[in-house]
Amino acid sequence: MKTVLSGIRPTGNLHIGNYYGALINFLKMQEENKCYFFIADWHSLTTHPDPALLHVNVGNVLSEYLACGLDPEKATLYIQSDVPEIAELYLLLNMHAYLGELEKTVSFKEKARQNPNNVNAGLLTYPVLMATDILIHNADYVPVGKDQEQHLEMTRNYALRFNHKYGVEYFKQPAAYNFGQELIKIPGLDGSGKMGKSEGNCIYLVDEPKVIEKKVKKALTDNGPAGLNAPKPECIENLFTIMRVVSSPETWQHYNDLWNRAEIRYGDFKKQLAEDIIRVTTPIRERINDIKGNDAYLRKVTREGAEKARESAGKTLREVREIMGFKAF
Repeated sequence: MKTVLSGIRPTGNLHIGNYYGALINFLKMQEENKCYFFIADWHSLTTHPDPALLHVNVGNVLSEYLACGLDPEKATLYIQSDVPEIAELYLLLNMHAYLGELEKTVSFKEKARQNPNNVNAGLLTYPVLMATDILIHNADYVPVGKDQEQHLEMTRNYALRFNHKYGVEYFKQPAAYNFGQELIKIPGLDGSGKMGKSEGNCIYLVDEPKVIEKKVKKALTDNGPAGLNAPKPECIENLFTIMRVVSSPETWQHYNDLWNRAEIRYGDFKKQLAEDIIRVTTPIRERINDIKGNDAYLRKVTREGAEKARESAGKTLREVREIMGFKAF
């Protein structure tokens, strides 16, 4: 059985891109692997979130994870800041990270350019904290997006550097987890290639039906097919991609045939798409609202998740400290 780790920053609600892009695969992973799923609240500090909203956002993501089917009996689900061992290993690994390589990180350069007045040390050492999250459980696999591939490569470098420096074969070389298939990338409603919070083109799992209808109705389209079997422009292909995952194959085929015959009516197409999104998200939204209001259950899940995560993290930290020469008298 392999160890798999995945984390998400609590910066807002989950959208259908998160659900179809990763969460459905996470449900399969927890059946076949030793999985650690965590909410990366320390990571969010690099952008100085509103303290009044941080706890709320953590609760939202936790409730949404559980509502989508992550099972705390099968996987370890925890909040990053509930595991203090992560902070100590982060400090130790920082001693093996060099300024030059951190300054060359693509994400650091982009964030520093976008927010020149908030280039903090946490932002600079973000890859080290990410590496710590992975190495604290000595994970075999990490599901990562294209924008995180460099950070995973840096994690492997830190693991190799540690092993070489201390003459051990302790840390594994974590690999990207692709679920054994081509990943689904859910596009945005604005015609762009990816659904994302910062792009403002999302349908959230907690959106009410009226909100979903309004968002889909406003989704970018064109003037219609230029003729029989015309290629679809990106904005239309995006909507068909969403329909492929939320609708039946027969429904998708029906509207694809209408497109190819140049008979499609975007009003009807969007109405059907909205109905199918609502059908998929309604039971999830209802479960989210039920779980979010159950403080006792959330306390139980986070307490037990922290206990299991700390057991694994504590073992790693004790062994790393001993390798580095930290020993009790």
